[in-house]
Amino acid sequence: MSRELLLLRHAKSDWDSGASTDFDRPLAKRGKNDAPKVGAWLYREGLVPDHVVSSPAERARQTATKVCKCLDFKKKRIVWDSAIYEAGLPELLEVLSRVPPEAATVLLIGHNPGLEALLRHLVADDYEPPDDGKLLPTAAVARLEMPDDWGQLDSGSAQLLSLTRPRAL
Repeated sequence: MSRELLLLRHAKSDWDSGASTDFDRPLAKRGKNDAPKVGAWLYREGLVPDHVVSSPAERARQTATKVCKCLDFKKKRIVWDSAIYEAGLPELLEVLSRVPPEAATVLLIGHNPGLEALLRHLVADDYEPPDDGKLLPTAAVARLEMPDDWGQLDSGSAQLLSLTRPRAL
């Protein structure tokens, strides 16, 4: 079975929101516009996930909800995994190891620098660094072809199929 992983960095957050903690920081206006744009693009491309797992941080939660609404993926089916917030590579690999084995397309919504570390690990050196040096800016989606076992994700085990930024949509 062919498997795909969609890595989505949360959309642009509002640094001036007055949120009491980083965890509670919501989306900015641009983020509120970009998230559904990304969801609509995923839907048009036929990239509707079987399984969605997201950080429960407010900006990721808002991103996941807006994207999944466009994908007709029910909010109650989203897995909110606190291990994704402030996660590094080992934690994100552990999150992926818990993906149901029957899931063919998985959407993982999280944060940098963890998502970039995961992407670099999975594709090793098999990608062109962007001119601006930002591999996963806010609301960017990396689409990867994955190996059969979500629990065996060695360095270089995936192939980067595309990297899409919201401004390109």
